[in-house]
Amino acid sequence: MTITSAQAPATTEPTLETLPVAVLCEERCHLGEGPSYDAARDTAWWFDILEKRLCEARLAGGAVTVHSLPFMASALAMVDDRRQLLLTENGLVLRDIAGGRLEPVADIEAGNPATRSNDGRVHPSGTFWISTMGRHAEREAGTIYAYRDGAVAPLFPGITIPNAICFSPDGTLGYFADTKANRLHRVRLDPATGLPLESPSVLRVHTGAGGFDGAVTDAEDLVWCAIWGGGRLEAYTPAGDLVRSVAVPARQTSCPVFVGPAFDRVLVTSAFENMDEAARAADPHHGKTFLLDIGVRGHAEPRVRLGGA
Repeated sequence: MTITSAQAPATTEPTLETLPVAVLCEERCHLGEGPSYDAARDTAWWFDILEKRLCEARLAGGAVTVHSLPFMASALAMVDDRRQLLLTENGLVLRDIAGGRLEPVADIEAGNPATRSNDGRVHPSGTFWISTMGRHAEREAGTIYAYRDGAVAPLFPGITIPNAICFSPDGTLGYFADTKANRLHRVRLDPATGLPLESPSVLRVHTGAGGFDGAVTDAEDLVWCAIWGGGRLEAYTPAGDLVRSVAVPARQTSCPVFVGPAFDRVLVTSAFENMDEAARAADPHHGKTFLLDIGVRGHAEPRVRLGGA
């Protein structure tokens, strides 16, 4: 992967904000990740990767259902009103929402048992950016792929922990991070296909506690990124400037998504992976899932295009 340098971001750091927050789900996730939002049903979905669980929350009433899966899964895209496409350790799998029936769609690194799936998000064109990583975070074992119209193609290999996959609302910019290297990247895209037009550049290097994890963009082009180990969300401009920092009541904050009919709240997952008893006691909300009011609006998650769609 060829990386070029972007203009250095501003050095002035915003004050950490403490805003209204509610616990959406008290059920603790070993590794909560991959939240998405189905606006038609006012329903949020997220995974507990390591425990092979898919969580479903009806936001209007607050009811949460936990579905067991036969594999680890880490990201979800809506196909239509009946089906979801899951990114799993076995590749891409269709899931029937009503009955839970599973149907394999595409293998991803099927011959490499040392890797599993990780982050993913759908581009406005319907292309699904998906990723892999080493099961023990082996150095540069991960790759970001594009799934478009039934075909899987590699985009960026040699990533240790791919995260922060998200896109500008107009589809012209893509973002991703390597959590291990603590670098957030930006790349110019063809808005009609979601495919790169150039090599990525380094948008920002994280310093201090924690590292870049999952991310989502808002309606004004800001990138909202969870800081794993930092207990917060950070918002960056497309130029890489840090403009807001919002506290989350769990240290291992993992991924955000905008939810609600107006996309004016943020669901944030968290985890207790690799935390010993003392660390959990010091972080009483570890692994819970939260709703935050951050005072900005997001946008709907696009649906993924299957082959022949």
